[in-house]
Amino acid sequence: MLQSDCMSTEELRTVWWEDGAVCLIDQRILPHQHVIVRCRTLAEVAQAIKTMQVRGAPAIGCTAAYGMALVAQSSSADSSTALLDELARAKALLDAQRPTAVNLAWATTRMLQHAQQSPAGDVAALRARMLAEAHVILAEDLAMCHAIGAHGVALIPKRGHVLTHCNAGGLATAGYGTALAPLRTAHDQGRSLHVYVDETRPFLQGARLTAWELQQAGIDQTLITDNMAGDLMRRGAIDCVIVGADRIVANGDVANKIGTYTLAVLANAHNLPFFVAAPSSTIDLALASGDEIPIEERDAGEVTHLGGRPIAPAGVAAAHPAFDITPHILITAIITEQGVVTAPFADKLRRIATHKTSGS
Repeated sequence: MLQSDCMSTEELRTVWWEDGAVCLIDQRILPHQHVIVRCRTLAEVAQAIKTMQVRGAPAIGCTAAYGMALVAQSSSADSSTALLDELARAKALLDAQRPTAVNLAWATTRMLQHAQQSPAGDVAALRARMLAEAHVILAEDLAMCHAIGAHGVALIPKRGHVLTHCNAGGLATAGYGTALAPLRTAHDQGRSLHVYVDETRPFLQGARLTAWELQQAGIDQTLITDNMAGDLMRRGAIDCVIVGADRIVANGDVANKIGTYTLAVLANAHNLPFFVAAPSSTIDLALASGDEIPIEERDAGEVTHLGGRPIAPAGVAAAHPAFDITPHILITAIITEQGVVTAPFADKLRRIATHKTSGS
């Protein structure tokens, strides 16, 4: 896995294909270092996903798609049957890295199904199809993010004081964001905005990543600790909450970064709108409710240490569920690339997911 300094550009790229490698920004060390990681093996792609060098459900999906394409390009298989077997094993490995974000398995499933539709016996064509499909997934994600911005901008209150959690910006997607997309669109339209950014312990995605993205975009912001949100709501400083999602199930329950549920409860207590923004690839109709969503448990050392330094007594036990579940009854609206969905969610989410699956 090769690394190099990342040159800043006007158009943020989170993941891309270049010279036979899956390239991505190492998000563990932003904003103080901008480093590009070049993954040339499947194991390196899996490691990048597992260790959160790349993170955010849509970005993980795009990375996994390119990981599948990388296997196709680098395989020594001399038959399509052997290559399909290798791709199936690659899918299993990638899917196991982050169990909560559904975009990961969605992307690898789509890539494997696309491979299985390749003409039998033509290995070269199969390799070409895989890389082309990964490019399509990336382009679709970027287009979906812009569409989410267009649909969601009308929901941003006139005063524009918005609270967001974790990072659901360009770094979590192909380059424009989900929860940040309506804010970026409003800013581009000249609207006045002020964003309150939860630091998002323990990985500090808000403090490190969202604050950096908003700063680059020239959007006014205030960084807050996670436990300040309720007081700000009580004082009338916040008009709405908008977050991303790692999985949206059939009834509208949402899995997102740990702490999201707390904000939803607080928003409900203060009669504030609570919005979720995500592409249709995040919808998982196979699960009936949030109770069925697998929650990733990460290393407790990410809680007891910060930047590699201990912040708790040695040997103390720590919990680290990476996500929590927000019940649909606390959600005002879900913003997708196909439009804004309000309660009751089930039938509307089914239509959106079916529409996306059909490719219409």
